[in-house]
Amino acid sequence: MACLAALCIVLPGRIAFGEKVLRWPTLAEVFETEEAYPLLEEEGSITAPDTITPSPDTLPSLQGRTEERLPIPKVSVDSTTDSRVFLQAFYASLADAGTKKIRVVHYGDSQIEEDRMSQQIREALQARYGGQGCGLMPLAQTIPNKTVKQQLRMNGRFIQPAQGPRRYLVYGPKRNQRSDGLYGVMGQVTMMNDSLVKGSEELTAVCTPLIPTAQYTRWRVFADTAIHYSFSGDTVSLSGRGAVYGLSQESATGVIVDNIPMRGCLGLVFTKMDRHLLQTFYREQNVKLIIMQFGGNAIPSNEKPSTIAAVVQGLREQVRFLQSCAPQASILFIGPSDMMRQVDGEWETYPLVPYMDKLLQKMAQEEQIAYFSLYRWMGGAGSMKRWQEIGLAGSDGVHFYRGGARKAGNAVAEWILSGKDIIDGKTN
Repeated sequence: MACLAALCIVLPGRIAFGEKVLRWPTLAEVFETEEAYPLLEEEGSITAPDTITPSPDTLPSLQGRTEERLPIPKVSVDSTTDSRVFLQAFYASLADAGTKKIRVVHYGDSQIEEDRMSQQIREALQARYGGQGCGLMPLAQTIPNKTVKQQLRMNGRFIQPAQGPRRYLVYGPKRNQRSDGLYGVMGQVTMMNDSLVKGSEELTAVCTPLIPTAQYTRWRVFADTAIHYSFSGDTVSLSGRGAVYGLSQESATGVIVDNIPMRGCLGLVFTKMDRHLLQTFYREQNVKLIIMQFGGNAIPSNEKPSTIAAVVQGLREQVRFLQSCAPQASILFIGPSDMMRQVDGEWETYPLVPYMDKLLQKMAQEEQIAYFSLYRWMGGAGSMKRWQEIGLAGSDGVHFYRGGARKAGNAVAEWILSGKDIIDGKTN
């Protein structure tokens, strides 16, 4: 210990070797003096009309220690307009929910897997405007869903999705992607009678609702015309040779909310999807709201503000593409949550999270779409640590546990519905 202490006194806390830096604790850090851990000022309360008003149980910012920061450009954001004004097309469509189907498509990264967050948005909208069922699901569900249990049967026996017909995805490894963009609205497609899978021209999918709110009144199959299908209770039997783009459990009227997770995706994939397929689905299924929830996957692997700015510009292009495919629909962008990493054994927010959050908000304003900041709603920098401590977030400092996702989903749903009440009040 004496030798180490002597080294700490003689040498600085870090030595650079080109682009690599060797670091070790200073004496002040070892003994946790105020010199080592100067407190950051708490973030000011958010009072702009376009921000989320914290509820009584919103978690405050965590004070932490300062570190050397990359020079991050300042972002000027207009905070005088409530971005929910850009949801007016969706709000207006809800008046017809009693006589027709109003569809909401929720795209996102792994933060919405298992129907997380989408479930709360669906339940809130259906409770007020009617509607049943969990909406779209792939034929081969590789990630368990807490709303619907899905099993696939081929050649008379139940199989794992990886044992079934081949799937192609617009995101993920290139070996699983198509060159023609024919994925369908979910960004994936299952090919029956793939040459690699004997017997896949006949399949049975059993999709059993796990919660009362997932009950439905009708099945839908989105597939090539060569695919034939029939239903019996929670079971759909399919035969033929062609593409299956998705199944749906829903109702003839009310609000349908589709959960479409894309694990590891930055959200820069929509322009790779066939425009005609998207346009046809959005139009025929009366899609009135598209939710995009991306950005978080760019944070851990990037430390340059210019890279984050390029990602946001790419997301702007995706927004414009979806607007051109569904001009009748409103778009809501949900930004990334607080995300944390360990530096010298201490948790801290990734420096570029607030920068990306502001860039996304500015992009949303310029493209006239709604924006919900998960980062600011959680409490800003350091809030993920508090969520970990009370069991709402995982040890990776990035993902919500189910309880945290439920809390966030309820917040988004309340924000959407309260916006309609505000706009209706102004209109009246």
